[in-house]
Amino acid sequence: MEMTRVDLRNYLQSIYKMPVAAVRTRVQHGSNRKRDHRNVRLKKPDYKVAYVQLAHGQRFTFPDLFPAKEQGSQDGPEDARDHLLQAERQRLSADPRRGGVPSWFGL
Repeated sequence: MEMTRVDLRNYLQSIYKMPVAAVRTRVQHGSNRKRDHRNVRLKKPDYKVAYVQLAHGQRFTFPDLFPAKEQGSQDGPEDARDHLLQAERQRLSADPRRGGVPSWFGL
């Protein structure tokens, strides 16, 4: 909500390296039709909608946030299971700093 048109334009140009031609924004007001158990109106929060127009001939493609792993380093289901079992064993093992006191005793 705090971003202005200029802030949004600078953000898109610096992060995505895309030339932006125009930015239009509007504030969408949240509805307050719903009521709770005390018959008090509940209002959804307002949010800002931005319409971004790219420069002529430009197309936007989302960046690849989760690139595929290399073929040699793929973890199989056995590796994941072993990792989970090791973590569970470590969680259940006794803490040497407690001196034999059960984990349920104390804070």
